[in-house]
Amino acid sequence: MRWTSFLLALLTSVLLAGCGLLGKAKNLGTAKGKPNFELVIRAQPEAAQDLLQAHLELNRYRHLEGLRRQELTRLVSLADADIRKLLGTLGYFAPTVELVLEAPPRDSEVLPTVRITVDAGVQTTVAQADIQVTSPQEGEKAGSWQRQSIGRNWPLEVGQPFSQAAWASAKAEGLRSLQARRYPTAALTTSRAEIDADTHQAHLQAHYATGPLVRFGALTIEGGERYDNAGVARAARLPVGAEYRQTTLLDVQQRMAATGLYDSVFLTLQTDNIPPDATEVQVPVLAQVREAPLRKWVYGAGMSTDIGPRLSLDYTHHRIPGLGWQAHNKLQLNAKNPLLSTRLYSLPDVSGWNWFASASAERAELADYDTNSISLAAGRGKDEDSIDRQYFLRYDLANPQGDKAPPKSSAISANYSWTGRYFNNASNPTRGHGLAFELGLGSTLTPERTPFTRVLGRWQYFKPMGERDAATKRRSRLMLRSQLGAVVARKGTDIPLTLLFLSGGDTTVRGYSYQSIGTRRNGDDMIGGRYMLAASAEWQRPIVLAGNRKDWEHTVFLDAGSVTDEPGNNVQIFVGAGSGIRWNSPVGPLQADIAYGFKTQQLRLHLRLGFTF
Repeated sequence: MRWTSFLLALLTSVLLAGCGLLGKAKNLGTAKGKPNFELVIRAQPEAAQDLLQAHLELNRYRHLEGLRRQELTRLVSLADADIRKLLGTLGYFAPTVELVLEAPPRDSEVLPTVRITVDAGVQTTVAQADIQVTSPQEGEKAGSWQRQSIGRNWPLEVGQPFSQAAWASAKAEGLRSLQARRYPTAALTTSRAEIDADTHQAHLQAHYATGPLVRFGALTIEGGERYDNAGVARAARLPVGAEYRQTTLLDVQQRMAATGLYDSVFLTLQTDNIPPDATEVQVPVLAQVREAPLRKWVYGAGMSTDIGPRLSLDYTHHRIPGLGWQAHNKLQLNAKNPLLSTRLYSLPDVSGWNWFASASAERAELADYDTNSISLAAGRGKDEDSIDRQYFLRYDLANPQGDKAPPKSSAISANYSWTGRYFNNASNPTRGHGLAFELGLGSTLTPERTPFTRVLGRWQYFKPMGERDAATKRRSRLMLRSQLGAVVARKGTDIPLTLLFLSGGDTTVRGYSYQSIGTRRNGDDMIGGRYMLAASAEWQRPIVLAGNRKDWEHTVFLDAGSVTDEPGNNVQIFVGAGSGIRWNSPVGPLQADIAYGFKTQQLRLHLRLGFTF
């Protein structure tokens, strides 16, 4: 009997619960049905109108099923406090509020109307801002400018309008400024905003405590089992003993990810065990990683105006058995230069240098010839924060194909390259400069042995110009770029075509097709030259496109370049000019340019994605 009673009670409770759920579902389903009253809001200024229209609590009940007249009256009576609370977030603490409920007869088909008229009044302004920063490093001069900058750069100055959003943003910005450098454990200890509604004045108080000066300790990798943790730590280049900087930590994380050995990398500063009375500490960094598979295949497709559509296949082996190096193999298929290449490289040793070896086979349309080429290289390299260096031996073999083609030739050379990048952003710079040069000393092997010297220099510069644009809040800038190359050898020496220079295309002289600028031999046949010069000037200006104020720019540019075998003797200068659009995409700038080549008297479209130097 007791079991029967229990089952009956259980069944009843389930049915009742089901009815409740059905009732809720019904209400939710009709939440967007016809309104049961009209709401008219008239508020000044416009910001108050927008705020009330979007966040007034009364608006949420317009579509509530079964809302009765007396309940609506109660909601209207509560709306005054809600309005004043909302306006207070904008700094209006003494508004004039009028609420009227127009209630037609109960049997009328006309809906009740709630009319709200608001005059927000005088907006509260900042009368005083008491900003203080305390630190156990008070006598330390190196960080004094940072601590003083919190008050010096405080955004809510005396006389400015007060709002809760601006107040919260100012406090957060001060804290971020401290935590971004030297003081990652900084905290806001006092936060007070006293509002005098009669005088419309705000008295602000924000006090910060920096905590100890933090320096980087050792890097520990957690989750790494398959790959060389010590080698990865060297590649990460964490500056142990240096003052903490958030940007430095992000750079270390990026370098670890760039090794390709991990699917994810997350770095944290281990600040939990800092003594409360510490003035300066060295804190270890923990890298939590998830290792990538030992082997990786990547299929890709792309297009550029220089080489047209392309397909690619990449195969990476992250740890070659017996050697421990990484190997990256690439097959690229396109109409102009199909390529097969491999590159083997080690992680850095204790000195920061790594070994590498590479090989490539390519068929390329170089000027008026198709050329089959092989290139082999081996050497050492070192990557630092701003500077990359390499020294290596290189072997080149070029076998031109076609009528009246130059003879097959080969060469060996010892090379050194140096690249310095001093841009404010590696993927999308707006200021700074880059400088690079290459020097090669070698000898041709076939068809005869002749010594030669090859040099190549590159420079690029971004200079902000003028005042910030009123619409975009960004500045225009001037971009300058130049290239200079030379191969010095005895006249008549057959230098492999892969070591000679050609110009024209997206990154040299726009308005001309890819590698269409060279020298003339045997009458009309074009070939690479021993000397090359290219320069470009480009003005980049922010624009508003489709309402987007941040990511679009307009450019005008002038390019010029020349390739010759004999400087000063009938040198032709190829000039191109045009205009284009830039979109700052998440993976770098997407460039679309229309350029006019004055030699060809033709317009040409140039498309390019990303920035490299």
